[in-house]
Amino acid sequence: MNFNLTQIPDRIKKPRNSGITMVMDKGLSIPEAQNMMSVGHPHIDIVKLGFGTSFVTPNLREKIEVYKSYDIPVYFGGTLFEAFLIRNQFNDYISVCKEYDISYMEVSDGSINIPHAEKCGYIEKLAKHGTVLSEVGSKDAAHIIPPYKWIELMSAELKAGSSYVIAEAREAGNVGIYRGSGEVREGLVQEILTQIPGEKILWEAPQKAQQLYFIELLGCNVNLGNIAPTEVIPLETMRIGLRGDTFNLFLNGNGQH
Repeated sequence: MNFNLTQIPDRIKKPRNSGITMVMDKGLSIPEAQNMMSVGHPHIDIVKLGFGTSFVTPNLREKIEVYKSYDIPVYFGGTLFEAFLIRNQFNDYISVCKEYDISYMEVSDGSINIPHAEKCGYIEKLAKHGTVLSEVGSKDAAHIIPPYKWIELMSAELKAGSSYVIAEAREAGNVGIYRGSGEVREGLVQEILTQIPGEKILWEAPQKAQQLYFIELLGCNVNLGNIAPTEVIPLETMRIGLRGDTFNLFLNGNGQH
């Protein structure tokens, strides 16, 4: 840090297993990726190349190298996994990950229906090749999953070999754990946390109010995902009480989790 301030909550040091910030790259150019990393790298833990953007991004290998030069793992969005799967190209997906030296993989079923036992089978297979993050919750706003089902699915996916389960929000933050307005489905979140360890959940939280909710609920070392590149530094200040929204949260030992 650039100067000394007391009463700043302790952030877990990198490489960290919780307190993760996952940034969503929706098609940054190489100079933009370099610019983001030049200021953001101490605060970024993983970069997701959102949905199918890696298929159409020029100089993909070079961009992945930018992130790797800062020791930041990169992975392809779950929608790309689903695109391979629905075309019966699961083995091609593994080959592509190997070809681009991608050791993190996301297994999701937000756009296609996969029987859950089958999804867990894919998690198990991919866990042999690297770190698996699996996403729970549908991208279809009309498809509401009851809390007990979220718990059941998350639990089974962690057992199958997922390192983290991602709570679906979509890039806009208006489905899954959120209502269409972007408001958190608080009862659902609280219920999930009675059964699933918080450090194993990566909450997609693209909106500031959503980030604030989880920091207030779980403290500065909550795992947050789908963060926009321009929000990396603002989010870090919010995590440690240096933004108006969380200014009083950690003073006098408050809010440490």
